[in-house]
Amino acid sequence: MNDTILSKSDHPWKTPHWHVSPWNYLDEVTKDFTPPRQVKIHDITLRDGEQQAKVIFTKDDKIRIAEKLSEIGVHRIETGMPAVSPNDEAAIREIAKRNLSAEIFCFSRCMVPDVKLAADCGVHGIVIEIPSSKHLIEQGYKWPLEKAIELSIKAPSTAKEQGLYTVFFTIDATRSDLTWLLDLVDRVATEGHMDAFTLVDTFGVLSPQAATYFTKKVRERITKPLEIHFHPDFGLGVANTINAVLAGGEVIHTTVTGIGERAGNTPMEETVLALLTMYGIDTGIDYSKLNETARLVQELSGAKVPGNRPFIGDDAYTIESGIVTGWFKNVFEENPTTVFPVHPDFVGHATPQIVMGKKSGLDNIAIWSKKLNIELTEDDAMAVLKEVKVQSHDLKRVLTEDEFREIAKEVTRRT
Repeated sequence: MNDTILSKSDHPWKTPHWHVSPWNYLDEVTKDFTPPRQVKIHDITLRDGEQQAKVIFTKDDKIRIAEKLSEIGVHRIETGMPAVSPNDEAAIREIAKRNLSAEIFCFSRCMVPDVKLAADCGVHGIVIEIPSSKHLIEQGYKWPLEKAIELSIKAPSTAKEQGLYTVFFTIDATRSDLTWLLDLVDRVATEGHMDAFTLVDTFGVLSPQAATYFTKKVRERITKPLEIHFHPDFGLGVANTINAVLAGGEVIHTTVTGIGERAGNTPMEETVLALLTMYGIDTGIDYSKLNETARLVQELSGAKVPGNRPFIGDDAYTIESGIVTGWFKNVFEENPTTVFPVHPDFVGHATPQIVMGKKSGLDNIAIWSKKLNIELTEDDAMAVLKEVKVQSHDLKRVLTEDEFREIAKEVTRRT
């Protein structure tokens, strides 16, 4: 096992809380990993998360979410852009006053007035964005390249003067020329200022292999801390973020539930749990509060996650099929992670549910009969199962307890 992987067990792939593949920890798999000593979470729910179309957070919403994020152990909270609106500015100022355990950041365009406004809000740090691909600078912003370079030097220098921890954030970095990008970063580091540099995959177009390459190439040139901001437009946000961490990325930008622009952002829940269970990297988050945090963000944003979303979906721990219900019936009390790779209690999810539908089997019938105090013979149970399948198919849904009772009543009446 690679010594750089944090683990407190001889068998970190199997604990009372999870059971993943032991192959994840083989020397052949981990030998090239170079993760940092600590991985920090920089939560961007209140800024990039709110950029999801049709989502609006009020000042009170932002305060509630920030307090919850701090409560669960998030290291840094990006509270928004004060230049967006007076309400956003007011929310940032109020959150900064709350003395939360998390460090409070805000986001800024690469403009001196924006930086000064951020400093006036009382935040600890600032994330300063600048377009870094030539096509976006010339086509999207209609700027000459030299203007982007000039702004990239002036704004971070102002942030330093204002006493802000400064994170340099290069928009669309992964579609830029890498040599040009690194030269830009060198100029900012020498002529301007940065405390950390963010690897940014704005449009989610990086492959996992390229994420590793990108991180290593930047690490060769830059000694400052590296932060990771990857989008999941191709569904690779978690994989890319993890690969960047294994190549030395120290701070990961995530949102609760993955809320965000277009296809969203890298979701905190899946990322921190994959790091913990598959790589032995503990971010220090209170994992038992992941579900209540996700419910809060869904409630305040109106953006619901699919029922089968890992760990936080309403149906993530729901079983209908007869075969899997049989596994559950046989193992859950003593070996729950045989059937669920992460125990629902560990992530604060509700107790697993066995539902009744077309795909159910006799074990579903046995569990429901016991729960509802219904006595059935073997023949009755088979007859009930056949009728359950018919009705579930015709209704195109699982059945309610009352519907199951009626079926059982009719079957036993006939016999």
